[in-house]
Amino acid sequence: MNQTRAIDQTVAALRLVREKWGALLAAVEAPPTPADWPPRETTAFLDKVAADGPLLVADRAPYALRAHPAPLNLDAHDAVVAVETMLFDLADTCAAVAQEHTPLDELHRWNYRTQHGPGSRAQGAHWASVFVEGRVLGEQTDGPDPLFAPLPGWALHEAHRVARQCADGVLRTLRHDERGAAGRYPCPWCAAPLTLYSASGDVQRITCSGGPECPAPARLDLDGHRVWERSDMGPLLARFAASMESGEIVTEQACAVISS
Repeated sequence: MNQTRAIDQTVAALRLVREKWGALLAAVEAPPTPADWPPRETTAFLDKVAADGPLLVADRAPYALRAHPAPLNLDAHDAVVAVETMLFDLADTCAAVAQEHTPLDELHRWNYRTQHGPGSRAQGAHWASVFVEGRVLGEQTDGPDPLFAPLPGWALHEAHRVARQCADGVLRTLRHDERGAAGRYPCPWCAAPLTLYSASGDVQRITCSGGPECPAPARLDLDGHRVWERSDMGPLLARFAASMESGEIVTEQACAVISS
């Protein structure tokens, strides 16, 4: 893969995690249906906790120390812990190869976890993501006295892999009830097939399979597809309206793309 494209994808994935992090944390405290609590696979664990007394938390990550009322969404909880752990470990890796000569009192430095404390992990996944993004973009690596060294190729590859995995995990958890269906009409910009993703009967997002070559004014998702989220479908609707006025499609067809 082209390195510039890999860097762009890594940065996009890290920013997506930060953008969706609040929604994922909120999902943790969205209770499942009563029939799902407690899940059968966790009953033995809960019984063991009750028998053994309080859990030891000295080595827990910052998120794991938060108090959550039960019942909680275990899928979202597990996703938060997994993504946080992956980002922390990735930040450790980037720091190991990029900040050998960074002053210990530098505010932008990533501090490792030790037996005396969690280091920069205490600042949470958001700061870990920001730190990794800076290293991937090569920030503060120029000038006569750079703070960081550029990441080598293998570290950029690892950052790309982990960032994509984190973003995929966040999206998969938040969209667990989403269903995709082929659109009845093609993209009005490139004529490639559209896919509609719905939850609870409402279209949440639409993607175009035309890839980066599609000239639509929409961002690329992690798979390289143009995507319109529910909150930013205005340009897509306007394009269908223009096509309707020109006679390319009729009103019913334009509405059908959104309501299919």
